[in-house]
Amino acid sequence: MKRVPLHLAMMSWAVVTALPLLWVVFSALKSNKEILTSPWSLPSRPHLDNFGRAWTEASIGRYFLNSIVVVGGALILTITVGSLAAYVLARYSFRGNRFIYYLFVTSMFFPMLLALVPLFFTVQRLGLLSTHLGLILVYAAYATPFTIFFLHAFFGTQPTSVAEAAFMDGCSHAGVFFQVMLPMARPGIVSVAIFNFLGLWNQYLLPLVLNPDPEKYVLSQGLAALSTSQGYRSDWSGLFAGLTIAMLPVLVAYVAFQRYIQVATTSGAANDPGLAR
Repeated sequence: MKRVPLHLAMMSWAVVTALPLLWVVFSALKSNKEILTSPWSLPSRPHLDNFGRAWTEASIGRYFLNSIVVVGGALILTITVGSLAAYVLARYSFRGNRFIYYLFVTSMFFPMLLALVPLFFTVQRLGLLSTHLGLILVYAAYATPFTIFFLHAFFGTQPTSVAEAAFMDGCSHAGVFFQVMLPMARPGIVSVAIFNFLGLWNQYLLPLVLNPDPEKYVLSQGLAALSTSQGYRSDWSGLFAGLTIAMLPVLVAYVAFQRYIQVATTSGAANDPGLAR
């Protein structure tokens, strides 16, 4: 009986979270007339042509592919750099170790708004404005501190005896990392990749400032432009179809890898030895 209020609160939160998503999906299956006249009813029949129209005529397909390239490249770079840095900071003692670690941790609290103007001029001077590479580098820099903070716990709690046994077998430092420690930290790697994917996929402020070319728009920019550029002629069914397309990768990624996220949140990530020192 003591858990009944908790269960009711969780069910209420689930309903509040799920209802807007279901409304978007149902609206994507309606005609424009149905959306305006009966927004809360179920579609009379599914209008699947809305998705095709959104993908081609509204250029959602181009925006989607741009997002895949940018977010995918940023994730690869972030996980590679973040895992290497987290491993070194967690497993090796050297002068300045704690300072570097806490520098990454405190940088997570730096407001993004304060960095937009310097970022714009830096990217512009590098000739990377309105390029995929420019966004990839900025996305990776934005996500790396959290990645290091998250993975530091996994590498710090891994048994030292396993690494020592690998060294005794003639394994190099790089071999221990790639062949032993990295596979052991797989739940953390997958979990932090999902968290970063969620944040970067929905990112709007950074591409808005650093990516002004409509041909290079990512999905968040494209949907915003689609909702504001047509005025009273807005294709609402196409817009909702585009929103549904934008949500699908996030939902699929979470459903496919939720097991890793559950393992990560109940293991070493909750007990980061770096914060206890």
